[in-house]
Amino acid sequence: MRYRLLGSTGLRVSELFLGAMTFAGPDEARRMVELYADVGGNVIDTASAYGDSEEVLGGLLQQRRDQFVLATKYTLTRNSSDPNAGGSHRKNLALSLEASLRRLRTDYIDLLWVHDWDPHTPIEETMRALDDAVRAGKVLYVGASNLPAWLVSRANTLAEWRDWTPFAGIQVPYSLLERDIERELLPMAEAYGMSVATYGALAGGVLSGKFTGPGDAPTGTRINPASLTPRDHHAARAVRQVADELGVPASQVAIAWTRTRSPAVHPIIGSRNAEQLHDNLGALDVTLPADVVGRLDSAVEFDPGYPTNISTGPRPWLFGDTQSRLDSRGLSQPLS
Repeated sequence: MRYRLLGSTGLRVSELFLGAMTFAGPDEARRMVELYADVGGNVIDTASAYGDSEEVLGGLLQQRRDQFVLATKYTLTRNSSDPNAGGSHRKNLALSLEASLRRLRTDYIDLLWVHDWDPHTPIEETMRALDDAVRAGKVLYVGASNLPAWLVSRANTLAEWRDWTPFAGIQVPYSLLERDIERELLPMAEAYGMSVATYGALAGGVLSGKFTGPGDAPTGTRINPASLTPRDHHAARAVRQVADELGVPASQVAIAWTRTRSPAVHPIIGSRNAEQLHDNLGALDVTLPADVVGRLDSAVEFDPGYPTNISTGPRPWLFGDTQSRLDSRGLSQPLS
């Protein structure tokens, strides 16, 4: 396991994060945390809305809390009958954070994510409240999960102007079947120097190797094979073919593919048990050749849409005839 810096901070975070949403009881969770730590992993990602995940982690990490970068989230409702029990406003942040600290048996959160977009709360209120939590020592770093790119950009601009704590990273879905972040979110994160924690690399299990034909009906999965589209099956077969050629599990290929897109990407590995986690961690050792990446890219149709599709590739009407001889900032390669 190698480490990178979290966004523009000095915090060292491992290449792969461990997702704690699907923990299946304390005993299995303990085995998973031990396995993850043994390979050098140090980021565990949970949320206030993930059932008893925080409580389980709080018990497991009591004796070695500081060894891990513990990440959790707030925003989703704590009480469906209370209008103020959900959202990214200051009241919900204060109450959610205190509850998470108690469940996790810690006095600080390394990384607190805003879990979802609350269009009713001004982003100024959210960022100021997050900064107050940082200044109080209850939170060290903050991030944005499932927020649109324009809102994250505005939030970080406000933070820069007002000397508040900016978002150090974003958390978003990303897989061969769901590449939407390539339009706005991934370029924005790279421009701001933010880390990109990605979930869903296996597309809910579609790319795990279990689904390679319309008639497949594997057990132990929440997916109804009848709900899969021809596009899903085409992607699953493409991943499986590459996996067979490389002699590795399809899940490792699917996870490795997300890591080819940008050095900012940190896949979150959300496994049900230690055996599955062991297989998925093997993605660290999978290097996909450029031609294989190209094959996977082209296996599933993806339209980046406007304005991305008019902002990439040769544009002589913009740069003139000298584009091919113009190097990007500090790079010995022409602008695309």
